[in-house]
Amino acid sequence: MKKKVSFAFFALICALAAEAKIGTQIGNVMARKTTSLNGQWNYIVDVQEEGYYDYRMNVTRWGFFQNAKPQRPEDLIEYDFDKAPTMMVPGDWNTQDERLFFYEGTVWFKRSFDWHQTAGRRTLLYFGAVNYEAHVYVNGQQAGHHVGGFTPFNMDVTELLKEGKNVLIVKVDNKRRVENVPTLIFDWWNYGGITRDVCLIDVAETYIENYSLPLGPSQGKKQQIAFSAKLNKPVAGQEVTLTIPELKVKGKFMTDDKGLINSQFQISKLKLTLWSPETPKRYRVEVSMNGETLVDSIGFRSIETHGKQLLLNGKPIFLKGISIHEEKPNGGGRANSTSDAHTLLSWAKELGCNFVRLAHYPHNEYMVREAERMGIMVWSEIPCYWTIAWKNAATFANAKQQVTDMILRDHNRANIIIWSIANETPHSAERDKFLGNLAQYTRSMDSTRLISMAMEVTSASNYKNRLHDNMSKYVDVVSFNQYIGWYRDVNDAPKMVWEIPYDKPVIISEFGGGAKYGLHGAKNQRWTEEFQENLYKENVAMLDKIDGLAGTTPWILKDFRSPRRVLNGIQDYYNRKGLYSDKGEKKKAFYVLQEWYKGK
Repeated sequence: MKKKVSFAFFALICALAAEAKIGTQIGNVMARKTTSLNGQWNYIVDVQEEGYYDYRMNVTRWGFFQNAKPQRPEDLIEYDFDKAPTMMVPGDWNTQDERLFFYEGTVWFKRSFDWHQTAGRRTLLYFGAVNYEAHVYVNGQQAGHHVGGFTPFNMDVTELLKEGKNVLIVKVDNKRRVENVPTLIFDWWNYGGITRDVCLIDVAETYIENYSLPLGPSQGKKQQIAFSAKLNKPVAGQEVTLTIPELKVKGKFMTDDKGLINSQFQISKLKLTLWSPETPKRYRVEVSMNGETLVDSIGFRSIETHGKQLLLNGKPIFLKGISIHEEKPNGGGRANSTSDAHTLLSWAKELGCNFVRLAHYPHNEYMVREAERMGIMVWSEIPCYWTIAWKNAATFANAKQQVTDMILRDHNRANIIIWSIANETPHSAERDKFLGNLAQYTRSMDSTRLISMAMEVTSASNYKNRLHDNMSKYVDVVSFNQYIGWYRDVNDAPKMVWEIPYDKPVIISEFGGGAKYGLHGAKNQRWTEEFQENLYKENVAMLDKIDGLAGTTPWILKDFRSPRRVLNGIQDYYNRKGLYSDKGEKKKAFYVLQEWYKGK
């Protein structure tokens, strides 16, 4: 299926912003003038939600809100926060304070910083992610509110700041709720806190908020490239310059009355090296306006399907993948740095991977960018996981916003080839409507990538597995999870027959089983490395028989924490399906998959 590239990337975003106040996320933060607010933050654990109001005093308890009425609110700030303990931001509270290991609730964070006004400039406050709900206050005034634990958000705080010392306070709440995305039940650790970078961004009154540079169709010896840009406000007649020095591209474009640019240009195909795992070529790109320049490293590639084949840059490719959770390489805790990303991705490369499924939520930007640099393709998804409140309009709006934020942050990353909108969602009419609408919205936002979701298999008979899902008409790639050998006898694997009645590529998005590193025994003894090793041997032999198999992302790269996994002495609150232990030690099954990938 040939992909029709949209040359109006931000037109939809502007329409949505006007209707629902979304689509204002700033792009390419790493290229802007920023002041980091990372470091030690004071924190107060608010188990009973007393931070807003103390009924005995009839005032806000800690005195840092606009309507607080203590005699000296600044003293209450100093008393409650500056004498409070500190923890590192970015980070999760679960692994920094042993009392909060299982905690789900509210924690207040406080950070003081100096700020000085510069004429004609604005200051944005940016959060890479806060899990799950954040209320942000600057000098006692509410600056913003965000819902969703894995996507960035920013707000203009210029009018709330003052010369000299300023106080930033964030109420963070990671309680699970039925209307959330994800909902009450999920199989990973609910790390709470300000889990990604925080910074101030210095911008002009009118600035380039975001831009897009996807590869378009080829025309003979020419290659088309689309260029879109969006200002922070609807200002017409602003000149934006696009420069790609290595390709000798320098073009000038004017914004329309909505502050948008939607254009395209052509270059010689002979000049262009396309991004691929073997040659992860990226070009220096400069986007300039009014004397300020944003610099990026952008690769160009095409991804499409033809029948049951996946085509990268027009050539068939097999996705040798692995699933990964956003957890630090050596032990638990939320991963949040380039170093964390490099270690995890290096393990995947050693396994033989050219592809990773970043499960089950958008991972941090360092992970995506490092994978792009290392030549690793990416499946990125939002946490519509298991059972969602399908009938709830607010839940759909939440999921839609998470798709928007995921795409706005990463749409210039050549290595992302699949947007996934769900995982293992039970079939129902309400679910089909929810995900069908979400799939169509995702495609309207980005037509340059493939859409998929991890489906469930329904069995027609004991050994005959037939995939039937009403979502098949919306996805470009048919993906499903199966656990032959773990939730079903491994001896069934050679007998399995798979019926996939769709002329589309197939990805087995999960398979595997658990083993505790260092536990050895017979191949039929659960939890031993030998059991997991045999399970992988039987599974890869079975998978080779699937017609149209275009890739796999077994579950999972490394053991990760989950409160659902309580088997004492074996799991100890870890999901043990990793090919690496939580300490980075290879299990025997690692070598089975590595050898299989060598032959692909």
